[in-house]
Amino acid sequence: MYANILVPLDGSATSERGLQEAINLAKALKSRLHLLHVIDEYPLMVEMSSYASFDQMRQAMRDYGSQQLAGAQRAAAEQGLDAQTHLEETSGGRVAEAILAQAQTLGCDLVVMGTHGRRGLRRTLLGSDAELVLRGSSVPVLLVRRAADAA
Repeated sequence: MYANILVPLDGSATSERGLQEAINLAKALKSRLHLLHVIDEYPLMVEMSSYASFDQMRQAMRDYGSQQLAGAQRAAAEQGLDAQTHLEETSGGRVAEAILAQAQTLGCDLVVMGTHGRRGLRRTLLGSDAELVLRGSSVPVLLVRRAADAA
């Protein structure tokens, strides 16, 4: 049914819940997981004045993404699952666009991701990459909320 599942990860509790759901689905369906971390350089450019150098900050972001992916890959392997990792960078584009592009490039037939469940003005001001993925995806998207939001 779903042979390739894309799991975007950002280190948040909600993305961790999305990973757990994806692992459960992949076990049941014998699917392959594609774990994705997208580095968004735009906030880096805005905040760069308070950091030693752009290159150092970018490398720190790459290291963080690699750590997130390695941890998720270990969690999948502990459940006997094959998981490939993908670290992508974007500058000027939305994270959602990178997620959608990777879903297509990798031939994924399902995207499983956490969502913060923001509403109203907070969602308007902060935007919602999960909503943009949901609206723009040509494959099904499973959005998973953190435990407190689910109640």
